[in-house]
Amino acid sequence: MSEKEIDERIIALEARLMFQEATIETLNATVTAQWHEIDTLKRRVMALSEQLADAEANAPRPANERPPHY
Repeated sequence: MSEKEIDERIIALEARLMFQEATIETLNATVTAQWHEIDTLKRRVMALSEQLADAEANAPRPANERPPHY
């Protein structure tokens, strides 16, 4: 292999490495943003579940109603 071919291969490898590093950084930013969003959504779901449980616990009970099939 000539010195020119080796230089071309090294340049191609360096370019590929730079592209891969940029891709990894982009993916990392995306995953981090999604993790934050998932965490926020989990907290909202838990809060809504608690609100629903409170609402169900405090809901007035029907007074001796007949079942709908009568």
